[in-house]
Amino acid sequence: MRTELRLAGEGGQGLMTAAIIFAGAAAEYTDLNAIQTQSYGPESRGGSSKADVIIADEDIDYPEVDHPHFVVVMAQEACDKFVPTVAKGGTVIVDSTYVGSVPEVDARVVKYPISAKARELGREIVANIVALGLLTGLSRLVPEEAVMKSLLKRIPKGTEELNKNAFQAGLEAAKQVP
Repeated sequence: MRTELRLAGEGGQGLMTAAIIFAGAAAEYTDLNAIQTQSYGPESRGGSSKADVIIADEDIDYPEVDHPHFVVVMAQEACDKFVPTVAKGGTVIVDSTYVGSVPEVDARVVKYPISAKARELGREIVANIVALGLLTGLSRLVPEEAVMKSLLKRIPKGTEELNKNAFQAGLEAAKQVP
């Protein structure tokens, strides 16, 4: 089993952190192997960014993501650039707060107002954690408890409740997807 994931948006949206949390959950709290890589556009805030994760039950000898099984996009530019790379039959998770149109692909497309939900919870800064909850619930690659442990290990002290609520909101949203 080898599953490739890509989280893409704009610098400052926290998608690198979400990818690190997800990969960490797999590597530290399961018998799976995981790697995580990331890249930014020319600017770190506001420019394009992407984080890739590979999770496998065997050694990962090639760390490049070519056709991810799961793509999370939280900005229109990221959507236009990375949704077409999704593997046939894969899943695309779209932040409908900031993404208006999605290219045609042979994949399941899940639209959810990720950033708007984060604002509703108190701060848009946890939109990445709402997205992480959606990804966890839809992919079923890593147990929710493992992702929560990894999350609590990596977030700033004093933000635990907000982040827990954001993660739970994403999990709940995933349960509503047909």
